[in-house]
Amino acid sequence: MARLVRWTALTAAAALLTAGCSGGSSGDDQDDGGTEGTSSTRPSAAAPSGVPDSLASQTLDWGRCKGTADSPAPGGDWQCATLEAPLDWAEPDGETINLALIRAKATGDERIGSLLFNFGGPGGSGVSMMPSYADSVSSLHERYDLVSWDPRGVAASEGIRCRTDEAIEDAESVDSTPDTAAEEQAYLKDAADFGAGCQKAAGKLMAHVSTTDTARDMDLMRHVLGDEKMHYFGISYGTELGGVYAHLFPARVGRVILDAVVDPSADTMGHAENQAKGFQRALDDYLKSTGQDPKQGSREIADLLERLDAEPLPTSSQGRKLTQTLALTGIVLPLYSKDGWPALTSALAAAEEGDGSELLALADGYNERDPSGRYGTTTHSQRVISCLDDKQRPTVEETKKLLPRFEKVSPVFGAFLGWDTAGWCHDWPVAGQHETPEVSAPDAAPILVVGNTGDPATPYEGARRMADELGEDVGVVLTWKGEGHGAYGSGSDCVDSAVDGYLLKGTVPKDGKVCS
Repeated sequence: MARLVRWTALTAAAALLTAGCSGGSSGDDQDDGGTEGTSSTRPSAAAPSGVPDSLASQTLDWGRCKGTADSPAPGGDWQCATLEAPLDWAEPDGETINLALIRAKATGDERIGSLLFNFGGPGGSGVSMMPSYADSVSSLHERYDLVSWDPRGVAASEGIRCRTDEAIEDAESVDSTPDTAAEEQAYLKDAADFGAGCQKAAGKLMAHVSTTDTARDMDLMRHVLGDEKMHYFGISYGTELGGVYAHLFPARVGRVILDAVVDPSADTMGHAENQAKGFQRALDDYLKSTGQDPKQGSREIADLLERLDAEPLPTSSQGRKLTQTLALTGIVLPLYSKDGWPALTSALAAAEEGDGSELLALADGYNERDPSGRYGTTTHSQRVISCLDDKQRPTVEETKKLLPRFEKVSPVFGAFLGWDTAGWCHDWPVAGQHETPEVSAPDAAPILVVGNTGDPATPYEGARRMADELGEDVGVVLTWKGEGHGAYGSGSDCVDSAVDGYLLKGTVPKDGKVCS
Protein backbone atom coordinates (compact mmCIF):
# COMPACT_ATOMS: atom_id res chain seq x y z
CA MET A 1 0.00 0.00 0.00
CA ALA A 2 1.17 3.53 -0.73
CA ARG A 3 1.74 6.10 1.94
CA LEU A 4 -1.37 8.10 2.68
CA VAL A 5 -0.05 11.53 1.64
CA ARG A 6 -1.48 11.33 -1.82
CA TRP A 7 -2.38 13.84 -4.45
CA THR A 8 -5.79 12.52 -5.44
CA ALA A 9 -9.22 12.69 -3.84
CA LEU A 10 -12.08 10.34 -4.66
CA THR A 11 -13.67 12.71 -7.17
CA ALA A 12 -10.32 13.34 -8.83
CA ALA A 13 -9.65 9.62 -9.13
CA ALA A 14 -12.94 9.14 -10.92
CA ALA A 15 -12.16 11.88 -13.40
CA LEU A 16 -8.49 11.08 -13.88
CA LEU A 17 -7.28 11.61 -17.43
CA THR A 18 -4.10 10.34 -18.98
CA ALA A 19 -2.47 12.35 -21.75
CA GLY A 20 0.85 11.98 -23.49
CA CYS A 21 3.04 14.92 -24.29
CA SER A 22 4.94 15.83 -27.43
CA GLY A 23 6.78 18.89 -28.52
CA GLY A 24 6.08 20.59 -31.83
CA SER A 25 8.54 20.53 -34.68
CA SER A 26 8.25 24.12 -35.80
CA GLY A 27 10.69 26.85 -34.88
CA ASP A 28 8.06 29.52 -35.50
CA ASP A 29 8.22 32.24 -32.83
CA GLN A 30 4.63 33.38 -33.39
CA ASP A 31 2.38 32.07 -30.64
CA ASP A 32 -0.88 31.19 -32.33
CA GLY A 33 -2.48 29.70 -29.21
CA GLY A 34 -4.05 26.82 -31.08
CA THR A 35 -3.43 23.10 -31.17
CA GLU A 36 -3.31 22.57 -34.93
CA GLY A 37 0.19 23.87 -35.48
CA THR A 38 2.92 24.66 -33.00
CA SER A 39 3.87 27.69 -30.98
CA SER A 40 6.82 28.60 -28.84
CA THR A 41 7.50 30.31 -25.53
CA ARG A 42 10.31 32.82 -25.12
CA PRO A 43 12.48 32.76 -21.97
CA SER A 44 12.24 35.68 -19.52
CA ALA A 45 15.08 37.99 -18.60
CA ALA A 46 15.33 36.52 -15.07
CA ALA A 47 17.49 33.49 -15.88
CA PRO A 48 18.42 30.98 -13.14
CA SER A 49 22.05 31.35 -12.11
CA GLY A 50 24.50 28.64 -13.09
CA VAL A 51 22.32 27.23 -15.87
CA PRO A 52 24.17 26.74 -19.17
CA ASP A 53 22.98 28.96 -22.01
CA SER A 54 21.92 25.91 -24.02
CA LEU A 55 19.23 25.24 -21.40
CA ALA A 56 18.47 28.81 -20.31
CA SER A 57 17.85 29.94 -23.88
CA GLN A 58 15.75 26.97 -24.98
CA THR A 59 12.27 27.67 -26.31
CA LEU A 60 9.29 25.45 -25.70
CA ASP A 61 7.65 24.26 -28.89
CA TRP A 62 4.03 23.68 -27.99
CA GLY A 63 2.05 21.21 -30.04
CA ARG A 64 -0.92 18.86 -29.89
CA CYS A 65 -0.91 16.47 -26.93
CA LYS A 66 -0.83 12.81 -27.80
CA GLY A 67 -3.29 10.26 -26.50
CA THR A 68 -2.26 6.98 -24.90
CA ALA A 69 -3.55 3.43 -24.89
CA ASP A 70 -5.55 4.30 -21.78
CA SER A 71 -7.01 7.65 -22.74
CA PRO A 72 -7.51 9.97 -25.70
CA ALA A 73 -5.61 13.24 -25.86
CA PRO A 74 -7.26 16.18 -24.07
CA GLY A 75 -9.29 18.35 -26.41
CA GLY A 76 -9.88 22.06 -26.45
CA ASP A 77 -6.88 24.33 -26.21
CA TRP A 78 -4.51 21.97 -24.40
CA GLN A 79 -0.96 21.92 -25.72
CA CYS A 80 2.10 19.89 -24.73
CA ALA A 81 5.84 20.49 -24.86
CA THR A 82 9.11 19.14 -23.51
CA LEU A 83 11.57 21.00 -21.28
CA GLU A 84 15.22 19.94 -21.13
CA ALA A 85 16.78 20.08 -17.64
CA PRO A 86 20.05 18.91 -16.06
CA LEU A 87 20.02 15.36 -14.73
CA ASP A 88 22.28 16.51 -11.88
CA TRP A 89 21.83 20.11 -10.75
CA ALA A 90 25.31 19.97 -9.18
CA GLU A 91 26.66 19.52 -12.73
CA PRO A 92 24.25 21.55 -14.90
CA ASP A 93 26.55 21.29 -17.94
CA GLY A 94 26.29 17.50 -17.91
CA GLU A 95 23.68 14.96 -18.97
CA THR A 96 20.08 16.16 -19.35
CA ILE A 97 16.58 14.73 -18.94
CA ASN A 98 13.25 15.68 -20.53
CA LEU A 99 10.24 16.95 -18.58
CA ALA A 100 6.72 16.77 -20.01
CA LEU A 101 4.58 19.94 -19.77
CA ILE A 102 0.96 20.78 -20.55
CA ARG A 103 -0.82 24.13 -20.79
CA ALA A 104 -3.96 25.96 -21.80
CA LYS A 105 -3.36 29.61 -22.61
CA ALA A 106 -5.17 32.42 -20.80
CA THR A 107 -8.51 33.14 -22.39
CA GLY A 108 -8.61 36.90 -21.71
CA ASP A 109 -6.60 39.94 -22.76
CA GLU A 110 -5.29 40.94 -19.29
CA ARG A 111 -2.90 38.03 -18.86
CA ILE A 112 -0.88 37.93 -15.62
CA GLY A 113 1.40 35.05 -16.59
CA SER A 114 1.66 31.30 -16.12
CA LEU A 115 0.09 29.61 -13.08
CA LEU A 116 2.02 26.41 -12.39
CA PHE A 117 0.18 23.55 -10.66
CA ASN A 118 1.51 20.59 -8.70
CA PHE A 119 -1.22 18.24 -7.49
CA GLY A 120 0.94 16.39 -5.01
CA GLY A 121 1.95 12.83 -4.29
CA PRO A 122 4.85 12.99 -4.64
CA GLY A 123 4.47 11.15 -7.91
CA GLY A 124 1.25 12.58 -9.31
CA SER A 125 1.15 13.33 -13.04
CA GLY A 126 0.31 16.97 -13.69
CA VAL A 127 0.00 16.29 -17.42
CA SER A 128 -2.80 13.82 -16.72
CA MET A 129 -4.48 15.78 -13.95
CA MET A 130 -4.44 19.35 -15.28
CA PRO A 131 -7.20 19.02 -17.92
CA SER A 132 -9.58 17.34 -15.46
CA TYR A 133 -8.87 20.01 -12.82
CA ALA A 134 -9.33 22.96 -15.17
CA ASP A 135 -13.05 23.37 -14.44
CA SER A 136 -12.21 23.84 -10.75
CA VAL A 137 -9.98 26.81 -11.60
CA SER A 138 -12.01 28.27 -14.46
CA SER A 139 -12.15 31.65 -12.69
CA LEU A 140 -8.34 31.83 -12.94
CA HIS A 141 -8.04 30.76 -16.57
CA GLU A 142 -8.99 34.11 -18.04
CA ARG A 143 -5.83 35.77 -16.72
CA TYR A 144 -3.42 32.86 -16.36
CA ASP A 145 -2.01 30.20 -18.63
CA LEU A 146 -2.83 26.99 -16.75
CA VAL A 147 0.40 24.96 -16.72
CA SER A 148 1.44 21.68 -15.14
CA TRP A 149 4.07 19.03 -15.68
CA ASP A 150 5.22 15.56 -14.77
CA PRO A 151 8.10 16.04 -12.30
CA ARG A 152 11.31 14.12 -12.88
CA GLY A 153 10.81 10.41 -12.28
CA VAL A 154 7.06 10.68 -12.89
CA ALA A 155 4.97 9.35 -15.80
CA ALA A 156 6.07 10.99 -19.08
CA SER A 157 9.12 12.63 -17.44
CA GLU A 158 11.46 9.64 -17.17
CA GLY A 159 8.83 7.83 -15.11
CA ILE A 160 10.02 4.96 -12.90
CA ARG A 161 8.30 1.56 -12.72
CA CYS A 162 9.72 -0.60 -9.95
CA ARG A 163 7.56 -3.71 -10.37
CA THR A 164 5.49 -5.56 -12.91
CA ASP A 165 1.72 -5.65 -12.53
CA GLU A 166 1.95 -9.33 -11.60
CA ALA A 167 4.47 -8.63 -8.86
CA ILE A 168 2.33 -5.79 -7.49
CA GLU A 169 -0.68 -8.07 -7.23
CA ASP A 170 1.40 -10.82 -5.59
CA ALA A 171 2.60 -8.31 -2.98
CA GLU A 172 -1.00 -7.61 -1.93
CA SER A 173 -0.76 -10.73 0.24
CA VAL A 174 2.11 -9.27 2.31
CA ASP A 175 0.90 -8.29 5.77
CA SER A 176 1.56 -4.57 6.36
CA THR A 177 1.03 -4.95 10.12
CA PRO A 178 3.07 -8.11 10.82
CA ASP A 179 2.30 -10.10 13.95
CA THR A 180 4.94 -12.84 13.76
CA ALA A 181 8.65 -13.08 13.00
CA ALA A 182 7.86 -14.72 9.67
CA GLU A 183 5.46 -11.92 8.70
CA GLU A 184 8.06 -9.31 9.72
CA GLN A 185 10.67 -11.00 7.56
CA ALA A 186 8.29 -11.12 4.57
CA TYR A 187 7.33 -7.46 5.07
CA LEU A 188 10.93 -6.24 5.16
CA LYS A 189 11.98 -8.48 2.26
CA ASP A 190 9.16 -7.08 0.15
CA ALA A 191 10.30 -3.52 0.97
CA ALA A 192 13.93 -4.31 0.07
CA ASP A 193 12.86 -6.02 -3.16
CA PHE A 194 10.83 -2.98 -4.13
CA GLY A 195 13.81 -0.67 -3.62
CA ALA A 196 16.05 -2.97 -5.65
CA GLY A 197 13.51 -2.94 -8.47
CA CYS A 198 13.43 0.86 -8.41
CA GLN A 199 17.23 1.02 -8.58
CA LYS A 200 17.32 -1.35 -11.54
CA ALA A 201 14.65 0.63 -13.38
CA ALA A 202 15.90 4.15 -12.57
CA GLY A 203 19.67 3.76 -12.69
CA LYS A 204 21.49 7.07 -12.20
CA LEU A 205 18.15 8.96 -12.10
CA MET A 206 17.45 7.34 -8.69
CA ALA A 207 19.70 9.90 -6.95
CA HIS A 208 18.29 12.94 -8.78
CA VAL A 209 14.52 13.01 -8.20
CA SER A 210 14.44 14.91 -4.91
CA THR A 211 12.07 17.74 -4.09
CA THR A 212 15.03 20.12 -4.27
CA ASP A 213 15.85 18.88 -7.79
CA THR A 214 12.26 19.48 -8.84
CA ALA A 215 12.19 22.96 -7.27
CA ARG A 216 15.22 23.86 -9.38
CA ASP A 217 13.43 22.45 -12.43
CA MET A 218 10.55 24.78 -11.60
CA ASP A 219 12.76 27.85 -11.69
CA LEU A 220 14.15 26.84 -15.07
CA MET A 221 10.56 26.24 -16.18
CA ARG A 222 9.52 29.69 -14.94
CA HIS A 223 12.30 31.30 -16.95
CA VAL A 224 11.65 29.33 -20.13
CA LEU A 225 7.92 30.02 -19.85
CA GLY A 226 8.81 33.72 -19.95
CA ASP A 227 7.81 34.69 -16.40
CA GLU A 228 9.79 37.02 -14.14
CA LYS A 229 8.01 35.64 -11.05
CA MET A 230 6.74 32.19 -10.10
CA HIS A 231 2.96 32.06 -9.76
CA TYR A 232 2.16 28.67 -8.27
CA PHE A 233 -0.67 26.53 -6.90
CA GLY A 234 0.56 23.60 -4.82
CA ILE A 235 -1.75 20.95 -3.36
CA SER A 236 -0.83 18.34 -0.72
CA TYR A 237 2.84 17.36 -1.34
CA GLY A 238 2.82 20.28 -3.78
CA THR A 239 2.80 22.56 -0.71
CA GLU A 240 6.12 21.12 0.45
CA LEU A 241 7.50 21.59 -3.06
CA GLY A 242 6.26 25.19 -3.04
CA GLY A 243 7.88 25.84 0.31
CA VAL A 244 11.21 24.43 -0.87
CA TYR A 245 11.00 26.59 -4.00
CA ALA A 246 10.35 29.69 -1.90
CA HIS A 247 13.37 28.89 0.28
CA LEU A 248 15.67 28.48 -2.71
CA PHE A 249 14.32 31.39 -4.75
CA PRO A 250 12.60 33.90 -2.41
CA ALA A 251 13.10 36.80 -4.83
CA ARG A 252 11.26 34.86 -7.56
CA VAL A 253 8.11 34.25 -5.49
CA GLY A 254 5.05 35.79 -7.11
CA ARG A 255 1.53 34.78 -6.10
CA VAL A 256 1.75 31.36 -4.42
CA ILE A 257 -1.08 29.25 -2.99
CA LEU A 258 -0.38 26.26 -0.73
CA ASP A 259 -3.55 24.19 -0.13
CA ALA A 260 -3.80 20.97 1.96
CA VAL A 261 -0.52 21.71 3.67
CA VAL A 262 2.19 19.20 4.57
CA ASP A 263 3.75 19.98 7.95
CA PRO A 264 7.37 20.91 7.15
CA SER A 265 8.43 20.59 10.80
CA ALA A 266 7.50 16.90 11.06
CA ASP A 267 10.03 14.10 10.64
CA THR A 268 9.18 10.54 9.53
CA MET A 269 7.57 9.57 12.82
CA GLY A 270 5.88 12.95 13.10
CA HIS A 271 4.28 12.65 9.67
CA ALA A 272 2.99 9.18 10.51
CA GLU A 273 1.47 10.37 13.77
CA ASN A 274 -0.01 13.43 12.06
CA GLN A 275 -1.70 11.22 9.50
CA ALA A 276 -2.97 8.81 12.13
CA LYS A 277 -4.64 11.81 13.82
CA GLY A 278 -5.90 13.23 10.54
CA PHE A 279 -7.49 10.07 9.19
CA GLN A 280 -8.96 9.15 12.57
CA ARG A 281 -10.41 12.66 12.82
CA ALA A 282 -11.97 12.29 9.36
CA LEU A 283 -13.29 8.82 10.23
CA ASP A 284 -14.83 10.18 13.44
CA ASP A 285 -16.55 12.93 11.45
CA TYR A 286 -17.84 10.33 8.98
CA LEU A 287 -19.16 8.11 11.78
CA LYS A 288 -20.90 11.07 13.45
CA SER A 289 -22.58 11.86 10.14
CA THR A 290 -24.13 8.38 10.13
CA GLY A 291 -25.38 8.70 13.70
CA GLN A 292 -22.73 6.42 15.20
CA ASP A 293 -20.59 6.95 18.24
CA PRO A 294 -17.07 7.49 16.82
CA LYS A 295 -15.37 5.42 19.51
CA GLN A 296 -17.71 2.46 19.09
CA GLY A 297 -17.76 2.73 15.30
CA SER A 298 -13.95 2.80 15.15
CA ARG A 299 -13.78 -0.25 17.39
CA GLU A 300 -16.12 -2.14 15.05
CA ILE A 301 -14.01 -1.22 12.02
CA ALA A 302 -10.84 -2.23 13.88
CA ASP A 303 -12.47 -5.56 14.73
CA LEU A 304 -13.32 -6.07 11.04
CA LEU A 305 -9.70 -5.42 10.10
CA GLU A 306 -8.51 -7.91 12.74
CA ARG A 307 -10.80 -10.59 11.31
CA LEU A 308 -9.49 -9.88 7.82
CA ASP A 309 -5.93 -10.25 9.09
CA ALA A 310 -6.79 -13.83 10.05
CA GLU A 311 -9.10 -14.64 7.14
CA PRO A 312 -9.42 -12.41 4.03
CA LEU A 313 -12.87 -12.06 2.47
CA PRO A 314 -13.92 -13.39 -0.94
CA THR A 315 -14.63 -10.87 -3.70
CA SER A 316 -16.15 -10.81 -7.16
CA SER A 317 -12.69 -10.14 -8.62
CA GLN A 318 -11.56 -13.54 -9.80
CA GLY A 319 -8.79 -15.07 -7.71
CA ARG A 320 -8.48 -12.04 -5.39
CA LYS A 321 -9.43 -11.68 -1.75
CA LEU A 322 -9.88 -8.64 0.45
CA THR A 323 -6.91 -8.60 2.82
CA GLN A 324 -6.52 -6.40 5.87
CA THR A 325 -4.22 -4.00 3.99
CA LEU A 326 -6.53 -3.75 0.97
CA ALA A 327 -9.51 -3.14 3.27
CA LEU A 328 -7.68 -0.32 5.04
CA THR A 329 -6.80 1.17 1.66
CA GLY A 330 -10.44 0.97 0.64
CA ILE A 331 -11.46 2.82 3.81
CA VAL A 332 -8.86 5.53 3.21
CA LEU A 333 -9.97 6.57 -0.28
CA PRO A 334 -13.52 7.81 0.49
CA LEU A 335 -12.21 9.80 3.46
CA TYR A 336 -10.42 12.13 1.03
CA SER A 337 -13.78 13.66 0.08
CA LYS A 338 -17.12 13.94 1.82
CA ASP A 339 -18.69 12.88 -1.47
CA GLY A 340 -17.15 9.45 -0.89
CA TRP A 341 -18.80 8.81 2.46
CA PRO A 342 -21.90 6.99 1.06
CA ALA A 343 -19.59 4.60 -0.82
CA LEU A 344 -17.78 3.86 2.43
CA THR A 345 -21.06 3.11 4.21
CA SER A 346 -22.05 0.63 1.51
CA ALA A 347 -18.63 -1.03 1.36
CA LEU A 348 -18.38 -1.50 5.12
CA ALA A 349 -21.89 -2.97 5.27
CA ALA A 350 -21.06 -5.41 2.48
CA ALA A 351 -17.86 -6.46 4.23
CA GLU A 352 -19.73 -7.12 7.46
CA GLU A 353 -22.00 -9.40 5.42
CA GLY A 354 -18.98 -11.32 4.10
CA ASP A 355 -18.46 -9.66 0.70
CA GLY A 356 -15.20 -7.75 0.21
CA SER A 357 -15.90 -6.64 -3.36
CA GLU A 358 -16.78 -3.00 -2.67
CA LEU A 359 -13.83 -2.30 -0.38
CA LEU A 360 -11.56 -4.01 -2.92
CA ALA A 361 -12.92 -1.77 -5.68
CA LEU A 362 -12.17 1.31 -3.56
CA ALA A 363 -8.67 0.02 -2.85
CA ASP A 364 -8.12 -0.56 -6.56
CA GLY A 365 -9.12 3.04 -7.22
CA TYR A 366 -6.55 4.26 -4.74
CA ASN A 367 -3.88 1.91 -6.13
CA GLU A 368 -4.67 2.89 -9.75
CA ARG A 369 -5.57 -0.66 -10.76
CA ASP A 370 -7.79 -0.95 -13.82
CA PRO A 371 -10.18 -3.85 -14.54
CA SER A 372 -7.59 -5.59 -16.72
CA GLY A 373 -5.13 -5.77 -13.83
CA ARG A 374 -2.80 -2.95 -14.89
CA TYR A 375 -1.51 -0.66 -12.15
CA GLY A 376 -0.43 2.96 -12.36
CA THR A 377 3.03 4.04 -11.25
CA THR A 378 2.20 6.93 -8.93
CA THR A 379 3.14 4.87 -5.87
CA HIS A 380 6.46 3.90 -7.45
CA SER A 381 7.48 7.50 -8.10
CA GLN A 382 6.13 8.51 -4.70
CA ARG A 383 8.42 6.09 -2.90
CA VAL A 384 11.50 6.89 -4.99
CA ILE A 385 11.10 10.64 -4.39
CA SER A 386 10.20 10.50 -0.70
CA CYS A 387 12.98 8.04 0.19
CA LEU A 388 15.52 10.28 -1.53
CA ASP A 389 14.18 13.28 0.40
CA ASP A 390 14.02 11.61 3.82
CA LYS A 391 17.27 10.46 5.46
CA GLN A 392 15.54 8.77 8.41
CA ARG A 393 15.36 4.97 8.35
CA PRO A 394 13.52 3.85 11.52
CA THR A 395 14.27 0.29 12.59
CA VAL A 396 11.72 -2.37 13.46
CA GLU A 397 12.72 -2.05 17.11
CA GLU A 398 12.14 1.72 17.08
CA THR A 399 8.78 1.22 15.39
CA LYS A 400 7.62 -1.41 17.85
CA LYS A 401 8.30 0.92 20.77
CA LEU A 402 6.01 3.53 19.23
CA LEU A 403 3.20 1.22 18.10
CA PRO A 404 1.17 1.56 21.35
CA ARG A 405 1.27 5.33 20.95
CA PHE A 406 0.15 5.14 17.32
CA GLU A 407 -2.64 2.70 18.14
CA LYS A 408 -3.85 4.99 20.92
CA VAL A 409 -4.01 7.87 18.44
CA SER A 410 -5.96 5.73 15.97
CA PRO A 411 -7.24 2.17 16.57
CA VAL A 412 -7.95 1.92 12.83
CA PHE A 413 -4.94 3.53 11.10
CA GLY A 414 -2.29 3.63 13.85
CA ALA A 415 -0.72 0.19 13.41
CA PHE A 416 -0.40 0.51 9.65
CA LEU A 417 1.10 3.99 9.79
CA GLY A 418 3.46 2.93 12.55
CA TRP A 419 4.77 -0.08 10.63
CA ASP A 420 5.02 2.02 7.49
CA THR A 421 7.82 4.06 9.08
CA ALA A 422 9.98 0.92 9.24
CA GLY A 423 9.06 -0.56 5.88
CA TRP A 424 8.72 2.38 3.50
CA CYS A 425 12.45 3.02 2.93
CA HIS A 426 13.86 -0.18 4.42
CA ASP A 427 17.24 -1.13 2.91
CA TRP A 428 16.82 1.67 0.36
CA PRO A 429 19.68 1.77 -2.16
CA VAL A 430 20.11 5.58 -2.08
CA ALA A 431 20.73 7.70 1.02
CA GLY A 432 18.16 10.35 1.99
CA GLN A 433 18.93 14.07 2.10
CA HIS A 434 17.29 15.60 5.19
CA GLU A 435 15.18 15.00 8.28
CA THR A 436 12.76 17.83 7.48
CA PRO A 437 12.59 20.12 4.44
CA GLU A 438 13.89 23.69 4.64
CA VAL A 439 11.15 26.15 3.70
CA SER A 440 12.19 29.39 5.38
CA ALA A 441 11.82 32.22 2.87
CA PRO A 442 12.60 35.58 4.49
CA ASP A 443 11.84 38.58 2.29
CA ALA A 444 9.65 36.53 -0.09
CA ALA A 445 6.31 37.97 -1.15
CA PRO A 446 3.29 36.87 0.95
CA ILE A 447 2.33 33.22 0.39
CA LEU A 448 -1.28 32.16 1.06
CA VAL A 449 -1.40 28.96 3.13
CA VAL A 450 -4.84 27.29 3.13
CA GLY A 451 -5.76 24.77 5.83
CA ASN A 452 -8.87 22.61 6.16
CA THR A 453 -9.81 21.53 9.69
CA GLY A 454 -11.22 18.21 8.42
CA ASP A 455 -8.34 17.28 6.12
CA PRO A 456 -7.41 13.61 6.67
CA ALA A 457 -4.13 13.32 4.77
CA THR A 458 -2.55 16.67 5.63
CA PRO A 459 -4.00 17.64 9.01
CA TYR A 460 -4.89 21.27 9.59
CA GLU A 461 -2.11 21.92 12.10
CA GLY A 462 0.43 21.75 9.25
CA ALA A 463 -0.87 25.00 7.76
CA ARG A 464 0.13 27.11 10.77
CA ARG A 465 3.50 25.35 11.01
CA MET A 466 4.19 25.97 7.32
CA ALA A 467 3.33 29.66 7.71
CA ASP A 468 5.56 29.96 10.77
CA GLU A 469 8.50 28.32 9.00
CA LEU A 470 8.08 30.43 5.86
CA GLY A 471 8.65 33.44 8.08
CA GLU A 472 7.00 36.51 9.52
CA ASP A 473 4.97 38.49 6.97
CA VAL A 474 5.46 35.68 4.42
CA GLY A 475 3.12 32.86 5.45
CA VAL A 476 -0.54 33.98 5.63
CA VAL A 477 -3.02 31.39 6.93
CA LEU A 478 -6.57 31.00 5.60
CA THR A 479 -8.68 28.42 7.49
CA TRP A 480 -11.69 26.49 6.24
CA LYS A 481 -13.83 24.56 8.70
CA GLY A 482 -14.66 21.82 6.24
CA GLU A 483 -14.10 18.18 5.27
CA GLY A 484 -11.88 16.45 2.74
CA HIS A 485 -8.40 16.85 1.35
CA GLY A 486 -7.92 20.48 0.33
CA ALA A 487 -10.15 23.55 0.52
CA TYR A 488 -10.21 25.46 -2.78
CA GLY A 489 -13.02 24.34 -5.06
CA SER A 490 -14.58 22.22 -2.31
CA GLY A 491 -17.76 24.23 -1.86
CA SER A 492 -16.73 27.26 0.19
CA ASP A 493 -17.44 30.56 -1.55
CA CYS A 494 -15.46 32.25 1.21
CA VAL A 495 -12.29 30.23 0.45
CA ASP A 496 -12.67 30.49 -3.30
CA SER A 497 -13.20 34.25 -3.28
CA ALA A 498 -10.20 34.80 -0.99
CA VAL A 499 -7.93 32.67 -3.19
CA ASP A 500 -9.24 34.27 -6.39
CA GLY A 501 -8.78 37.75 -4.96
CA TYR A 502 -5.20 36.97 -4.08
CA LEU A 503 -4.29 35.35 -7.42
CA LEU A 504 -6.21 37.75 -9.67
CA LYS A 505 -5.88 41.06 -7.82
CA GLY A 506 -2.98 40.50 -5.43
CA THR A 507 -5.24 41.08 -2.42
CA VAL A 508 -3.71 39.30 0.58
CA PRO A 509 -6.30 38.17 3.18
CA LYS A 510 -5.73 38.97 6.84
CA ASP A 511 -3.59 36.29 8.47
CA GLY A 512 -5.89 33.99 10.44
CA LYS A 513 -9.03 34.57 8.36
CA VAL A 514 -11.56 31.76 8.97
CA CYS A 515 -14.18 30.46 6.54
CA SER A 516 -16.86 28.29 8.14
